[in-house]
Amino acid sequence: MYHNILVPISFDAERDISGPLKLAELLSTPDARVTLLHVVEHIPSYAISYMPPEYLSEARKALKVELDDLAAKLPNATGEVVEGHSGRTILDWAETHKPDLIIMASHRPGMQDLLLGSTTNHVVRHAACAVHVVR
Repeated sequence: MYHNILVPISFDAERDISGPLKLAELLSTPDARVTLLHVVEHIPSYAISYMPPEYLSEARKALKVELDDLAAKLPNATGEVVEGHSGRTILDWAETHKPDLIIMASHRPGMQDLLLGSTTNHVVRHAACAVHVVR
């Protein structure tokens, strides 16, 4: 049983987040802290100039509401939205907050994952704590 669980959440269409959420509930102690973390990738400066000024703040608010709705289904869970490169940012967050387990969803790897690597692969290879990958 785990006391501090990190569940990175990707809202990509091919990711099923129900498995990691169920697993977090199964593996957590009654007083465990569960954090649902969504990483917003940086938007290049050339692209941001074409977006309305309030776009980023509104997008962050909408993501936070979505995470909070998911967190409401788990005991002692909270949602958090951060900005950065997904793999590095998840590891940085984990280094700061010291979870004892990271639960990540993964899709079936394709050729692009073999050449470029994936966020899950990066976290599995570099995390200082246990990482459980759910397909």
